Amino acid sequence: MNQVNKEAKVQKKPKVESYDIAKSDETLHLATDLAKFIKENRLYQNIQGKEYVNVEGWQYAGSRLGILPVVEHVVNISTDDEIKYQAKVNLLDLRSQQVVGAGFAICSNKEQGKKYYQEFAIASMAQTRAIGKAYRNILAWVIRAAGYEPTPSEEMDYGGNEAAAKPAVPTEKKATMKSSTATAAAEVNKPEEQSASVRYASAKQKEEIISLLNNPTITRQEKTKMLLNINRFDEERAAQAIEKLKKVIEEREDGQSAAA
Repeated sequence: MNQVNKEAKVQKKPKVESYDIAKSDETLHLATDLAKFIKENRLYQNIQGKEYVNVEGWQYAGSRLGILPVVEHVVNISTDDEIKYQAKVNLLDLRSQQVVGAGFAICSNKEQGKKYYQEFAIASMAQTRAIGKAYRNILAWVIRAAGYEPTPSEEMDYGGNEAAAKPAVPTEKKATMKSSTATAAAEVNKPEEQSASVRYASAKQKEEIISLLNNPTITRQEKTKMLLNINRFDEERAAQAIEKLKKVIEEREDGQSAAA
């Protein structure tokens, strides 16, 4: 009797909708679903006015097609003065059990913003990039159809949301420099000393900064400078950036109203 009840419960489970990459009409439906899912879960980064999907968004698209990433290898190719890892990821079609794509990626601590990254974080980012690259090779047009740029955000200079990629404690202090302008972007762009107890800006703070940067009163140059440095902000600098951006926007909007 219990066995019959179990079978009945299994039969009542709702069927999960999936798509077939070989059918263009189904992948177009996927693009619509993907656009909604990425937006609702904020699985993208706004970089210089364009929206780039995080690796989680690419993984969601792949999972709806029954295509999952399998890491083939992560290789240490470091030198005496550089931490460097290479990763390869294959894409496995669960229906056919065939490899339908692959992606290679490298990450180095000589990249902008990664000078103080620990070794595990460099290896992790190489793997993350390889996953995004593999999906990009076969699903770029689906992401484009969903309204986003067909390059994973992790491949851009602006780092994205790699949770494991936390900067290591630097062995020397970075020199501070005097700000040359009074704008918010220039103020928060100053290098600061880093310490073992530093708490880096939260995802919520970054989202608020990016939202403020999209205000039309902020210039493209100011926006670019801040986006390139946002991953270096600690919580205090991020809070200062938010307040200064709000103040700059308010002053500029008031000036525009007065001029009108």
